[in-house]
Amino acid sequence: MPDIHYSQLDESLWPLMNKFYRSHQSSMKAVREAQLWVARRGDIVAALCLRPVADGHWLTGLFVDPEWRKQGIAAQLIGAAIKDVSEPVWLFCHPDLRGFYERRGFTFDPALPQAMAERLSRYARSKPMIAMGLHPSI
Repeated sequence: MPDIHYSQLDESLWPLMNKFYRSHQSSMKAVREAQLWVARRGDIVAALCLRPVADGHWLTGLFVDPEWRKQGIAAQLIGAAIKDVSEPVWLFCHPDLRGFYERRGFTFDPALPQAMAERLSRYARSKPMIAMGLHPSI
């Protein structure tokens, strides 16, 4: 596999991440208050946001260019983003993705802070959505 570089994107470059999402007709958006992480091979091939919330982080916006899927890029990007995180990490995903996240150490139906539980409740009204959590130990 060609060299893929995983790094945090400087906040001033957040428009590049939004351009990546838009180029794939994704409704995801880079969030300025978050750590923005990308996988690059020249251009961005995958991205995610890691937002501070409650006493942990919320992983959002994970997207891999369809041409680069099934090569371990999402797993590597998640690993890079949470490598130095000592607080819990939560995410919401479609139930079909549960196994993918469990293989990365996330557990299904974690205890959520109130703010996250309320968000999940709102999101789950319009689409199937589950919560996953990871309590890293560094």
